[in-house]
Amino acid sequence: METPDWIAEAERLGYRRAWCYDSPALYPDVWMILALAAERTTEIGLGPAVLVPSLRDPMVNAAAIASLAELAPGRVAAAIGAGFTGRMVLGRRPMKWAEVAAYVRVLRALLRGETADWEGSTVAMLHPSGYGAARPVDVPILIGADGPKGMAVAAELGDGVFSARRPQRADNAPAWRALLQFGTVLDEGEDPGSPRVAAAAGQGLATAYHAIYERKGAAAVDRLPGGRTWRHVTEAIPRQTRHMAIHEGHLIEMNERDRAAWDEARALVSTYTLTGTPAQLRERLAELEAAGMTEIAYQPAGPDIGRELRAFAKVAGLS
Repeated sequence: METPDWIAEAERLGYRRAWCYDSPALYPDVWMILALAAERTTEIGLGPAVLVPSLRDPMVNAAAIASLAELAPGRVAAAIGAGFTGRMVLGRRPMKWAEVAAYVRVLRALLRGETADWEGSTVAMLHPSGYGAARPVDVPILIGADGPKGMAVAAELGDGVFSARRPQRADNAPAWRALLQFGTVLDEGEDPGSPRVAAAAGQGLATAYHAIYERKGAAAVDRLPGGRTWRHVTEAIPRQTRHMAIHEGHLIEMNERDRAAWDEARALVSTYTLTGTPAQLRERLAELEAAGMTEIAYQPAGPDIGRELRAFAKVAGLS
């Protein structure tokens, strides 16, 4: 609930954009938080990343985008994807990319002020003057892609690509390439496995275990340090509720299963997250830029968000 104030602090530190997650089972409502952030800021870009189409009718998101665009003119972008934790914490698999593409087409038509067909009905935004940004609502839409099918949708329908952890490569991808990263800047002489690093970056590493288990299965996660330990305590949870246990604390803090594996898993924290000394992180940022990334979406975590924002801003050379 303090996110709007931290977005204001990020603006003061020189960050260019603030993205907020769309996972209602875990976080405050994305549109409420972004609206509050709009009132506290004047320059920083704002948007959801990534919206999960199955959570809302396209008219609901179109109205929310138009409302935020009126509150923060020229500062809004939106990312849309097939869903990771936003669906998996509900016990559902990611959407089919054909369904995501159909949703984006309708959303774009609504924002242009056109009629569109959705679920057998013709729909259009009918908001009169003063009830949101005037149509057409010119808001860039990025596609949250993590594979070839998503990249194909981004090439067809997106103004950019929003990826997580690893850059996605495609010859025809839009030039706008945002990459979500987790981690922490190490203090001089700090052990990457220290309790502070566990609190600030452990959740980012744990998410890799969650994703590998969900997408590739037991054998894949067993090959990771601590993976077998993590799986055994995870699979002790009844299958009916296991999907909730896996994603408990997602990107906020390590859950009980994650902490059980930390002593072994922490060997990967500097590999799977953006964790290192200032010099190491500057080198990695340069490598990501060379790989075509135009924007790093850095997510701070742990008990001292201000420290994480300041440290990363210094490494990134923000002003």
